[in-house]
Amino acid sequence: MSDVFMDEKYIGSLEDPYKFLESVKEERRKGSIPEIVNFYYNEDFDELVIETTKGRARRPVLVVKDGKSTLTSDLLGKLSRKEINWDDLKKQGVIEYIDASEEENCLVALYDEDLTKEHTHLEISPILMLGICTGMIPYSNFGSSSRLIRGSKIQKQALGLYAMNYLNRMDTDVSILHYPQRPLVRTFMHDVFKYDAHPCGQNVVIALMSYGGYNMQDAIILNKGSVERGLGRSTFFRPYVAEELRYSGGLTDNIDIPDKEVKGYKSEKDYRHLEEDGIVYTGANINDEDVIIGKISPPRFLGELEEMSIAANIKRESSIIIRHGEGGIVDQTYITENEEGNRLVQVRMRSQRVPEIGDKFASRHGQKGVVGLIIPQEDLPFTSTGIVPDLIFSPHSIPSRMTISHLIEILAGKAGALKGVYTDASTFDTPEEGDLRSALLEMGFREDGKEDMYNGITGEKMQARIYVGNIYYLKLKHMVANKLHARASGRIQLLTRQPIEGRAKGGGLRLGEMEKDCLVAHGASLLLKERFDSDKTVLHICESCGLVAVYDNFKNKTYCPRCGSNTKISTIEMSYAFKLLLDELRSLGIYPRLELTGKY
Repeated sequence: MSDVFMDEKYIGSLEDPYKFLESVKEERRKGSIPEIVNFYYNEDFDELVIETTKGRARRPVLVVKDGKSTLTSDLLGKLSRKEINWDDLKKQGVIEYIDASEEENCLVALYDEDLTKEHTHLEISPILMLGICTGMIPYSNFGSSSRLIRGSKIQKQALGLYAMNYLNRMDTDVSILHYPQRPLVRTFMHDVFKYDAHPCGQNVVIALMSYGGYNMQDAIILNKGSVERGLGRSTFFRPYVAEELRYSGGLTDNIDIPDKEVKGYKSEKDYRHLEEDGIVYTGANINDEDVIIGKISPPRFLGELEEMSIAANIKRESSIIIRHGEGGIVDQTYITENEEGNRLVQVRMRSQRVPEIGDKFASRHGQKGVVGLIIPQEDLPFTSTGIVPDLIFSPHSIPSRMTISHLIEILAGKAGALKGVYTDASTFDTPEEGDLRSALLEMGFREDGKEDMYNGITGEKMQARIYVGNIYYLKLKHMVANKLHARASGRIQLLTRQPIEGRAKGGGLRLGEMEKDCLVAHGASLLLKERFDSDKTVLHICESCGLVAVYDNFKNKTYCPRCGSNTKISTIEMSYAFKLLLDELRSLGIYPRLELTGKY
């Protein structure tokens, strides 16, 4: 007897699970049983599971009977004539939805010609194994799975037109590509996804070659002329928000130009962009640390009476300033109210981003890299027909990754650009490579995509022919302007007196174990000492007992709490973290003794 479970609850048992499965599936196809029910028999545990719960991923497949698909040529004809639709096929039991558990009992064929008597289902199309983003990669059946995964992730990070009403939105950390283009090589998924309404890349002329070594390790070389003509140009938007909050006791924030009496007043120069209402004017050119919304808040603690002035204790400065390392033009200002009725001011800043060294670009095949060099157009290699590439790509990025799809797209893009057609390169339904070769031959080019090239600096003809064509490239949101990070001195943690962490907070750059090892290997001991001085502290140590002595700053005298003032006391440098360890050991009742040797 086999146990039967329905939604993980035991409901009974039955003798012949295979016969039962056959009959209930037949009834489900007839419509007697709801289509959301799925059945699964586990042979190892001899139990039959019935699933009706929500949240299961279910997918459509074609039903196979006696080794033949139930989707006959007659039904296909009716579908093309629109006499029947998808729902009719479901009602007729031609298409059924199975979940992950029921699929364990099924044998699904990829193609019609693969069907045998043992198969239970047939895939509607093998492209269904891919998602939306992966389905938009052309020639993806010529690429490895790991590269396709990277390609789908890269497309999500690409800059483009993410929303038509972007000027009316206050989205955090977004960019708009100035001249997005439709890809020359596309898939059917572009039509499904309506990609032409919001493209996210540009068609570029690419050459596969090494040129001066600036495109090694996945880097790319850009044509300065192309960049000046608008290649990869984008605008970065950043919103800043201020709110007039209400506090207990009837106190409120006030958006205004802070008065000089206010605690924490900066300087008149910092407030120079503010208008009378305390808000920056639209179109102002602002730099980092500039105030864009002036704001005054009541004191944090009502007991604050530090200064003589009463006005200074009533209000404190809490203006909104531009983030460190950013700047640009004030694009838009909104003054409104939030859900609680508090006044809300939103200011959007924009800055134009022109591709620079360190910006990240990628093709749709997972071939990502940063800009290694931007070369003037006259110094770049050119073909015998005078074509100068927009981008030079390293040929060493191909062999180990086997992104053949990247190479074929270059060929297809070249043929499409010359003929003036868009190439449909949907997965498993791609145009033949031979057709592309013959198209290039018709246009008077070499069939293998290679061309004679001349050195732009010397004018000499290059010994090797270079693979040149058109490809769709994406500019990614990882721009070097958002990642630059440097610091001299600044805020520290209260406990360890070491610099705080994080670029946004103006924190330090950590020199880790491996970086330390590099400095040790170089013998750079003074640099090593300097790097580890971020929490340097000076302690007075008694030489006789090795305990921390007391230094009286007012009298400029030192004495040991154990030995008195008649002992020799030395000042030594140590990290504050080590001093903290000594304090923690003392709190455990362990008294650490420091034995001093040599001269300090």
